[in-house]
Amino acid sequence: MIRFGVIGTNWITEQFIQAALESEEFALSAVYSRTEERAKDFAAKYDIPNLYTDLESMAASDQVDAVYIASPNSFHAKQTIVFLNHGKHVLCEKPIASNAAETKAMIAASQMNNVLLMEALKSTLMPNFRAVVDNLHKIGTVRRYFASYCQYSSRYDAFKQGNILNAFNPAYSNGSLMDLGIYCLYPLVTLFGKPNSVQAAGVLLSSGVDGEGSMVMSYKDMDAVIQHSKISNSYLPAEIQGENGTIVIDKINQPGSVRIHYKDGSVEDITVPQVKPSMHYEVKEFIELMKSGRVESTVNSHANSLAAMEVIDETRRQIGLVFAADLK
Repeated sequence: MIRFGVIGTNWITEQFIQAALESEEFALSAVYSRTEERAKDFAAKYDIPNLYTDLESMAASDQVDAVYIASPNSFHAKQTIVFLNHGKHVLCEKPIASNAAETKAMIAASQMNNVLLMEALKSTLMPNFRAVVDNLHKIGTVRRYFASYCQYSSRYDAFKQGNILNAFNPAYSNGSLMDLGIYCLYPLVTLFGKPNSVQAAGVLLSSGVDGEGSMVMSYKDMDAVIQHSKISNSYLPAEIQGENGTIVIDKINQPGSVRIHYKDGSVEDITVPQVKPSMHYEVKEFIELMKSGRVESTVNSHANSLAAMEVIDETRRQIGLVFAADLK
């Protein structure tokens, strides 16, 4: 059994726990919260034996083998490095850090301590993304990648009333690009590597974070177009366009249906049945990597996490999006 601790007591942590419990090798052993009351409530809900309000104490505990970090983005790097330096394996929620400098420091700590670090970006580890990878050759030379993730945030209504919650607060390294855009960007980098150039546009809100944006990226023989938003909705699927056909993915953030539309008009359904919760597959990958003694995934690799963050940094530079973490 792998004894996991969790940092963060929000809805995403609850989804993680529910998905992870599908694995017979997962054991929930500890929870950290900044407040003792919240830690006690969460521990009682999930029957967690150990609770902490001090990060160093949790990192030093012999009751924890690995940790899932789902705190606000601005805390990811500092918390991750504390656990890596104590020899604990870390599954860190996306985006892995606030910027590339933090990402590099996290990777260095993983390698120095010979412990696993993986970004918890679920979609690239789901069965239907694997189906995309396995069938990509069928569409011939790829000429364009398009992905859209635009979802009106319930927190935006509060924002318009003057209540700036974490999702729209630059102190926590948040906003549309970090929350939703990364779901479009990470699969691109995983499939095709880091683009040669980026052209970005975006709408900055009064708090200083981006509400929506778009990116056009170039490669040697193809381009990529990404759009993301937390202040409007989109219902477009993602596409990978090749000379012989186009792969159509229903949802880039959670692929559930994948089809190839060939240029002769025929359609091939390459969808793979998915029987587990969407976050189960990242847990499965992480546990398998731990058991094999590896410090990184070949899919959600250190290189892919860094490349995605470098593109995000350049995008933020172009649209004028600055986080408090950049000034440290």
